Amino acid sequence: MLIDGHNRVVNYLRVSVTERCNFRCQYCMPDKPFSWVPRENLLSFEELFLFIRAAMDEGITKVRITGGEPLLREGLDKFIEMIYNHNPDVDLALTTNGYLLKQVAGKLKEAGLKRLNISLDSLRPETARQIAQKDVLKDVLAGIDEALAVGLKVKINMVPLKGINDDEIVDILDFCKARGIEVRFIEYMENALAKDNLKGLLGKEILEKVKEKYVIKKVGREGSSPSFSYLLEDGYKFGLIDPHKHDFCETCNRIRLTAEGYLIPCLYFDEAMSIKDAVQAGDVPRAVEVLKTVLRDKPKENRWSDTADQTNETSSRAFYETGG
Repeated sequence: MLIDGHNRVVNYLRVSVTERCNFRCQYCMPDKPFSWVPRENLLSFEELFLFIRAAMDEGITKVRITGGEPLLREGLDKFIEMIYNHNPDVDLALTTNGYLLKQVAGKLKEAGLKRLNISLDSLRPETARQIAQKDVLKDVLAGIDEALAVGLKVKINMVPLKGINDDEIVDILDFCKARGIEVRFIEYMENALAKDNLKGLLGKEILEKVKEKYVIKKVGREGSSPSFSYLLEDGYKFGLIDPHKHDFCETCNRIRLTAEGYLIPCLYFDEAMSIKDAVQAGDVPRAVEVLKTVLRDKPKENRWSDTADQTNETSSRAFYETGG
């Protein structure tokens, strides 16, 4: 069992396999050139798996593959198969923008992938294009349909932005409700790489939008999930990820690994330690010691606050390196 310095059990590893992305979303990396880290700087899938296998043996029970956009990394299904074959009971999931999903959903399912989180910020082609800075909606919707068709469990993530897509919150909810899939609304997390003057909605503002059409009931956080759940009167459940709330970090069970081998204890903080030299030398015990050191120093909470003015709560973390 892995325990952090605040006596929280850590059983969830998020693994970014690339920082590359085929979108340039306004809230993430809008002005980053279309470049990538040289292949030799990245851990191979075999090296990443050495660490993941050891982490699972130490107590990790949930692995989520992220990016950048993970579907851009060739051979991803083989990597997923490595993890699944070592422990078929692991909760194996992937976060994607869905743009390339139609072509690979079947292979991912066959490799052992169980769940997908797909970003869907708008149902209007022009708004989706504005956010992603690319004409994406048709392909994303096709990817969602294909994932459902092959039997993958799907959740949808939406980031509501003031004056851009905040009038679509109920539309996105209804889209998901009609398909029997859960939507999670995510508060925009302020970061230095996002577009200037971009403003998100706080959780309470998102809920007010939903209440314009529906009566909702609080359910609460389920286990260590970052999502606070709500029910509609007909039993449909949706979630809200609200890192500005004081209780968001209380049950944090997550640790993050980048494609270059950096272990990051918290999405907000820039502190990290590398396992790269250890795994490339085949010294798995040393990599596990790095993991335990990072967990010991894991911060108790992030610095975001539940206020209307978050101008002083801006992270310099590049979320495309850590998968959000």
